[in-house]
Amino acid sequence: MLAGAPHNQRLSTITSRMSSFTVRPAVAGDAATVAEVHAASSHAAYQHVVSAPATLPADKRRAFWHDAIEYGEPLVLVAQEGSATVGFVGFDRSRDPKSKPTTGEIWALYVLPSHWDRGAGLALWDGAREGLLEEGCTEATWWIPLRNERALRFAELAGFKRELNTARTAVMGGVKLEEIRLRRKLD
Repeated sequence: MLAGAPHNQRLSTITSRMSSFTVRPAVAGDAATVAEVHAASSHAAYQHVVSAPATLPADKRRAFWHDAIEYGEPLVLVAQEGSATVGFVGFDRSRDPKSKPTTGEIWALYVLPSHWDRGAGLALWDGAREGLLEEGCTEATWWIPLRNERALRFAELAGFKRELNTARTAVMGGVKLEEIRLRRKLD
């Protein structure tokens, strides 16, 4: 890690190639595409939970991801197939109170529905894992809604285990959903 360096420089070594996907640090020009992937993927993931998932207006979602990429909170990687961005992951230190400073967190991992089950999510997880290790983390957590069976299955296949006593209610897009924290060692 380069102390005080913009997050793009801190993550400069995290450029990996897995199957047909290239994973690289996000740059400011990626914000609109990251926002579009976020909207499309979350809509597909939650359409079975609520009839019309409420979403942030496009300009607010774009501004959120622009600021995240610019300020590195969270750190953001994108997965590309050719020149097209098909997914992203946001990760950083855990936001949970009382967590150890060596605990990282997956804040978000989204892939376009057309690229589900094709390896993009795994490539992004591998990049985030490497980034968390470079940041000095020894374990990672991930909060996932209990109704998002696809995300839970993915996280468990990636080695995360549910912490059953952590269930809580979160508001996502104006809808209350129960979520649970999952945890895994990074070694």
